[in-house]
Amino acid sequence: MIQHFSFKPLFENTKLPGWQISFFYKHQRYEGEYKKDGSIIWSGSIPPNEETVKKMIHELMLYHVYD
Repeated sequence: MIQHFSFKPLFENTKLPGWQISFFYKHQRYEGEYKKDGSIIWSGSIPPNEETVKKMIHELMLYHVYD
């Protein structure tokens, strides 16, 4: 389960897509850049079960950003 999920726009003009994301997964902090197509560029280490984590992040972004 993802904990302490946060995101912020990469650009001052919030109409431009792209977000900096950070969260904890299995007691480790991860950071990355969430692109408008749903892809993620990780900053540092890649979480285990990457595809599962990507699905959870995508659902969170749909709820918080695209709702």
